[in-house]
Amino acid sequence: MEQEVTLSVVEAPALTPEQQAVVDQPWDTRLLVTAGAGSGKTHTLVRRLDALVGHVDPDEALEASELLVLSFSRAAVRELRDRIARHGEHARRVRVQTFDSWAYSLLVQAHPDGEWAALSFDERIRAATAAIEKGALDTLESGPPAHVIVDEVQDLVGARREMVESLLDRLQDSCGFTLVGDSAQAIYDFQIEDPEEYADRADLFLRWVRASYADDLVELNLTRNFRAATPEARTALPLGPAVQGIGSAPEGADAAAERLHGDLRELLLDLPDLGPLDDAFTLDTLRSFPGTCAVLTRDNRQALLVSERLHLHGVPHALRRSLRDRPVPYWVAELLRRTRAATLTEERLRELLDGMPLPEGTDPDRVWRALRAAARGTGRGTLDVARVRGLVAERRFPDELADPEPARLIVSTVHSAKGLEFDRVVLLTPPTVAELRRRRADRLDVPAEARALYVAMTRAREDLYRLAPPDTVMLRRHRPTGRWYRGAPRQGWRRHGIEVRAGDVRALEPADARENALAAQAYLLERVRPGDAVMFRLRDFLPMGPVQSPRYALLHEGREIGEASETFRTDLYSVLKVGPDWDVRWPEEIVGLRIDCLESVSGSTAAGANAGLGGHGVWIAPRVGGIGRFRRSAGTEEEQE
Repeated sequence: MEQEVTLSVVEAPALTPEQQAVVDQPWDTRLLVTAGAGSGKTHTLVRRLDALVGHVDPDEALEASELLVLSFSRAAVRELRDRIARHGEHARRVRVQTFDSWAYSLLVQAHPDGEWAALSFDERIRAATAAIEKGALDTLESGPPAHVIVDEVQDLVGARREMVESLLDRLQDSCGFTLVGDSAQAIYDFQIEDPEEYADRADLFLRWVRASYADDLVELNLTRNFRAATPEARTALPLGPAVQGIGSAPEGADAAAERLHGDLRELLLDLPDLGPLDDAFTLDTLRSFPGTCAVLTRDNRQALLVSERLHLHGVPHALRRSLRDRPVPYWVAELLRRTRAATLTEERLRELLDGMPLPEGTDPDRVWRALRAAARGTGRGTLDVARVRGLVAERRFPDELADPEPARLIVSTVHSAKGLEFDRVVLLTPPTVAELRRRRADRLDVPAEARALYVAMTRAREDLYRLAPPDTVMLRRHRPTGRWYRGAPRQGWRRHGIEVRAGDVRALEPADARENALAAQAYLLERVRPGDAVMFRLRDFLPMGPVQSPRYALLHEGREIGEASETFRTDLYSVLKVGPDWDVRWPEEIVGLRIDCLESVSGSTAAGANAGLGGHGVWIAPRVGGIGRFRRSAGTEEEQE
């Protein structure tokens, strides 16, 4: 049911009685669906959307604009949109959004003069909650929704939980809803900042729903697993009910969770072991696996090191981004650069797209529909080019147009793989709870550890393997900046490298703006690819400010393609300034970095115009990631042992 298939609407998989019961509920039903791992949840939601919009009784049918569909990640949004395109007969105009995207859209419509782009995701979520409570839903172009669908509700915590509760409260007398989730897959408790909420975190949103709608809540279950096609892939499924029940008795949750974590770990140890990551057999196996494969890690530290080792041995892969990471595809900047018109028709849009290199999987039909919904022009059947530019500048580009990340092999944390599935999954053998307690001085959420291991073990369609984890002793967290850095045991002052991530390449003006920005943009399009090796090289020894490093150029095959951002220079200073009297010695090069993707970024319109890139203030920039190594003299890598 969850497999990637290309079927027409008529050939869509038949619904089970459990799924049909979900689909058939009237639009004003308050519906809570417990959907276990691989139970065909996405397919069921698509068919429910189709039924709500295309109901045989016109009085029961909803307009697409009356449906509000919210999900956690762009990957989940894209998956739902793909399923709608393949199997949806009536729901193709329904827009699916992330919580963050919808909150931003609400704020822009309710308070258009607010500087919402300057706020963080969580700040915008909180502002949207306050706006909802003051009646902002009435300002929406399509009016308040008649039916709300929320996916993965088990992970509604903190600000997002409060926003959804306020939304449903405000619509209580006029709206139905479909809430889908599974307590066994709740893995985002760590985002809860309020100590009181954290202490009472077990199924907090689900308890609120049951208490608020006690008289008319309909609860249904999806229990049959369609994802796991082999005994190995089904290894953890029998423990699903027990994992679901961890949160129902918070007093004994830690003890129950520790037993479950141990049981899951033992089951994993019985599965095939691929051995050490540097072993030739392991590397050849990862290269040759057919279909999609994911190496799932417990945290970002492991993910960075696994990715580094795979790059070192020439194994093609992608390091999966955070769920909140939202690069705008590079083709948007190229699209804007190639037009001077104020509006675009569908024919002209397709003509422009045909003339540029596009990422694999980019669908012109989807591009037109999504941009038309978000940046409709005043003329019939047109896009407003200024509004498209605004989508980039205000960081609210349509979620369904995110880059598809088509790599066959990915390295990802369990949290970033939320809601996804793969033909094969390789798990890093997890430590025991006792080992985790010895390693961690701060709080250890044992139920969250058990649920994360269960989620990881239920991502596979066919094969499930384990792999020896890399040694992480040299990689440490710099708490003030949140970055990982390379250190040394018992020598806390040593710094051998630093994590590089999204936002570390300067975007205020295009690369080579003073020389030939147009040639630089062409070089990025023609020569730079995800996974390519790059480095930061020291430009001069004069720091840019009292708490910043000097400037660093970003080099690809010896050519400069960007510059380190102010954020990176400030964090580099913070990581290297071990103490108040410490003399900072700047590394001449930071190597071991890789191109994540090319993205569209926005700066001043004057900077773009002066560089010959048009008057939209949008251009292409490289996004870089990895755990870099310092070279104190060019060409000589610093010792790591």
